[in-house]
Amino acid sequence: MSPRLRRRRTEPAEQNVAGTGSTTTTTAPEKQAEKSAERPSEDPVRGATAELTGKLAGKTTDTTTVEAAKPPPDEPAPTTGRERRRTLAHATPILLLRAAHPRQAVLTAVGLAAAAALAGRPGREVGLVFATVLVGQAVLGWHNDLVDRRRDAQRLPSGKPIADGYLDPATAWFALSCGLLLLVPLAVTNGVTAGCFYLASVGLGLMGNVVLRQGWFSWLTWAAAYALYPGFLSYGGWGGQTTGNPPEIAMVVLAALLGVGVHFLCALPGLVADHEDGIRHLPLRIALKIGATRLLVVALAWTALTLVGLLLVGNAVGLSQ
Repeated sequence: MSPRLRRRRTEPAEQNVAGTGSTTTTTAPEKQAEKSAERPSEDPVRGATAELTGKLAGKTTDTTTVEAAKPPPDEPAPTTGRERRRTLAHATPILLLRAAHPRQAVLTAVGLAAAAALAGRPGREVGLVFATVLVGQAVLGWHNDLVDRRRDAQRLPSGKPIADGYLDPATAWFALSCGLLLLVPLAVTNGVTAGCFYLASVGLGLMGNVVLRQGWFSWLTWAAAYALYPGFLSYGGWGGQTTGNPPEIAMVVLAALLGVGVHFLCALPGLVADHEDGIRHLPLRIALKIGATRLLVVALAWTALTLVGLLLVGNAVGLSQ
């Protein structure tokens, strides 16, 4: 019976090599190297690049994350239609157009041009009225956004290019100045007296952007500015000639009432923001009592009835005396 052999536990592991009676010892570092050699290498170039990058940056770089973040080299990122639209939307002419309150400007210009056509004015004078009013309304829109830019900037995005930081205020001021320089000869081309009427109405609108807009008399500048429109039309002519007669008193009163209705309609979208800012103009005071929905119905009815009254009076007695 052979004696039991005791296997001696040594730090280096002993391995019997096939075909020989000798044993080989493998240390722990050598085992780790063998395991690393048995494992397939992922990418030697990537590993070397990552190691070099890590040494230069003073930290280890995760090559997998870096490679995943990079776009394919042979497939450039396509430019989508949405990105093209965004770039076009932030062009300076488009931003200036948005800051000019184009909806209100076009509606006012179309309304006065239609009134001139109904009064029997020639086509060229109707076009001149449209151009004059359009430029004047753009000036008022730019001035309104410039005056309100700090208050509007407290609620981003406000939807207004100047307050949101897309349009430089200096650019808007420059556009406003150019608009005024263009507005004066356009207005005078309608006739000296007619031009003075319209320039006075624009001046009242500019004043309304600064004063009287936060209290009970917020409607006053709107009523006064619109009351000057019949005079602008009744004295209108072509080439700076002073033609026409004073407007009918009934037309002036109805135009002033129309201005009040337009003021209420323009104030409705900003009632919540005005209330948060502590502004208490007349539309907001009434909305707090009857509600915004009822105020909208009342303002629409007021404006519609005033327009009907203007048409009836204009058809009965005419625009001028």
